[in-house]
Amino acid sequence: MELSLSQFELVSNMFSFTIAAMGAAALFFFFTSFQIHPKYRLAVLVSGVVVALACYHYVRIYDSWHDAYALTETESGVVFQETATPFNDYYRYADWILTVPLLVIELIAVMALAAPIARSLSWRLGGAAVLMIILGYPGEISSDNGTRWLFWGLSMLPFLYILFVLLTELSTSLARQPEDVRGRISFARYLIVITWSFYPIAYLAPMIGLSGANAEVALQVGYSIADVLAKAAFGLYIYSIAATKSELETGEALSAHSEYAA
Repeated sequence: MELSLSQFELVSNMFSFTIAAMGAAALFFFFTSFQIHPKYRLAVLVSGVVVALACYHYVRIYDSWHDAYALTETESGVVFQETATPFNDYYRYADWILTVPLLVIELIAVMALAAPIARSLSWRLGGAAVLMIILGYPGEISSDNGTRWLFWGLSMLPFLYILFVLLTELSTSLARQPEDVRGRISFARYLIVITWSFYPIAYLAPMIGLSGANAEVALQVGYSIADVLAKAAFGLYIYSIAATKSELETGEALSAHSEYAA
């Protein structure tokens, strides 16, 4: 496969942006977690772990991308051609199998549910998330559209189960949340649905008419956007809920210090 200079640099720059976004988010979550009430601190720490893992894996993805293509001068101009080292898609799936289950645990942790309910939801939603990633991988590495469609459909089954649990079972726990954050926690469920929907859409790129370099670029850029939204942006949203609940617990704003009080 041959990539134009702009195609290669678009993907490379997207990976670079994602590394920066994940790294900055990780520092923010870890450094601000001590301000969060212990009851909700786990949610922020899990957010930090998610983006730290994603930052590491995107460094590996970035390096693999640059190893997989070499700048070559041809009769038609300067292009990037494949080298003997193939681009390693496994890094992305290794990241997802670790981080995607943690994303639902972020939401469960910030809700501070009763321990038996939290454990049950964590195991079921986390297990379904792992199964979703495992079922998607065979199609990802296949060049046959029939195989991709098969595993896309199979991976959607646990995805739909996750959505069902988020939109039904978690609804019964919303009434026990503080009124000030009840709406935001409810929306967090839909935020998972919205951000996670980018993944199956990007997965479809080679199956809906895109091919060769165009399909590869659409896939890599689509997945990167999905990761930034689902991990860094969602983590910031979870942090805002945890911060508000902490203020309700302590009766003061997190950033307020008596020596600076007016």
